[in-house]
Amino acid sequence: MEKRASLVVVAVGFVALAAGVSMTNLIAQQSTLASLFDRYDIKPNFGQVDGKPAWGGLTSWVAADGKGTVIVMVRAAPYFRVLTREGQPVKSWGDAALFKQAHSVHFGPDGSLWTTDPDDHVVHKFSQDGKVLLTLGKKGVPGDDTTRDAFNRPNAVGFGPNGDIYVSDGYVNSRIVQFTSDGKFVRIIGGKKGSAPGELQLPHGVVVDQQGRIIVADSDNKRLSVFSKDGAFIKTLAAPSRGGLVMTPDGTLYVSDVNAGAVTVFKNDQIVDVIKVEGRPHGLSVDPVTGDVYTSSSVGQAPNVTKASLKKPATPK
Repeated sequence: MEKRASLVVVAVGFVALAAGVSMTNLIAQQSTLASLFDRYDIKPNFGQVDGKPAWGGLTSWVAADGKGTVIVMVRAAPYFRVLTREGQPVKSWGDAALFKQAHSVHFGPDGSLWTTDPDDHVVHKFSQDGKVLLTLGKKGVPGDDTTRDAFNRPNAVGFGPNGDIYVSDGYVNSRIVQFTSDGKFVRIIGGKKGSAPGELQLPHGVVVDQQGRIIVADSDNKRLSVFSKDGAFIKTLAAPSRGGLVMTPDGTLYVSDVNAGAVTVFKNDQIVDVIKVEGRPHGLSVDPVTGDVYTSSSVGQAPNVTKASLKKPATPK
């Protein structure tokens, strides 16, 4: 076995040399790959006391506000579980009548909470004390890909730099719907189901980057679809994306996927890291201050939230 391994290394070396790559560069590349998947401390069971599951339902989504608050959305009342960054419980709220299906929760630019309820076809904006401030969509009334005021099973929300709201209307429809911050319709992005350029197949998240581009988790096509601020298709990026999307202030894009069990990290449209996490990372959030990555698993029998933190550099001896 050792002899075979040595032959493989030698063969790879010859291939690299034939391609004009030096052995020094090859070793450097191997070292980079070896460290690529080991830059985070992965801590499952965030928010659980003494390792005991305390959620009482599927952990559908998670949101961190960068000010020390982390909210876990659970598909059982109380739907909102508020914790500190350290995982200590603060409070819970949200009675059983609030959702038909609690799916996602997102902190808006003003600190409000935006949620999706696919089964009731609505998006709610809440104050942090639980008051409904705005509702998009018509409760219990599905729309199609051309409808301006109704969704069909919306699943996520994103925000533009000017406060505009972007709704991922993707479990049945194939589009992103853009609104002003006070809920006035702006435009539809996508709207045609398929795999051709500009078409979407189960969009499951949306963010807006620093250039104003609208990036969509085109999940069943296993890619990200990128559109201009005016909704014109630009390009796609290959990435498993059946989960959440987060764009941080420094332009880093995080993409979770339930089937890969991982978060893919992009910078300048290039993959720079992959974070392997616990369970099926349906919900995703990144603390914009600490850089901690939170994922919530959608395994109903094993609710779980994972916190991934960049490892601290080793102290020189």
